[in-house]
Amino acid sequence: MIDLHYWTTPNGHKITIFLEEAGLPYKIVPVNIGKGEQFKTDFLAVAPNNRIPAIVDHDPPDGGKPISVFESGAILFYLANKTGKFISKDMRQRMQAIAWLFWQMAGLGPMAGQYNHFGHYAPEKIPYAIDRYRNEVNRLYGVMNKRLADRDYLAGEYSIADMASYPWVVPWERQAQNIADFPHLKRWLEAIAARDAVKRAYAKAKEVNPNPGGIRTPEERAILFGQTAKSVEQAVTR
Repeated sequence: MIDLHYWTTPNGHKITIFLEEAGLPYKIVPVNIGKGEQFKTDFLAVAPNNRIPAIVDHDPPDGGKPISVFESGAILFYLANKTGKFISKDMRQRMQAIAWLFWQMAGLGPMAGQYNHFGHYAPEKIPYAIDRYRNEVNRLYGVMNKRLADRDYLAGEYSIADMASYPWVVPWERQAQNIADFPHLKRWLEAIAARDAVKRAYAKAKEVNPNPGGIRTPEERAILFGQTAKSVEQAVTR
């Protein structure tokens, strides 16, 4: 059994997609990041960076005591190696999946996240910041579109690279992009959306958080956007 510490964000969706695709038994442990539950001591024991998702695998491959993993890319890599699924054993194919996984973690996720912040949440709308991150997301969409011009998936075969990137392309409208400008990416997006496991993963999200959307209160804004080193120091007391 795997305990999945989860909230309904793109990074959280990556892991439910894998678990549903692989058919692994798991239990969702909701971590409502708008209420500050990511600072609770029991969660920090699993995820010292106080970010979701994180997992505890009670049946690790080495047969030892439960193992915890944080960071969504690391979790996908761990689960792929545990199951032997969604990552090739061929070295060259395997490295393609790993490279695109790292690409998403270093580029697509952070840049889309920054656009989301400056475009939707920042109390002061700074045109330079909005343009900077919208344009970078646009560039990254272009990179994916070009990559997908002659293959079905980012690493050739459906893999953890696609699971990592897909949830960050789903909100393309919110990222001020026009998916019609990227026909190969659009085809890829629709193919993944049609997968039964992906549908189940997103249905789980609705069960956990039936009313998603935005930062609704000053308290939520302070929790999500006001963190400093002191926040981490004080977290153990929450």
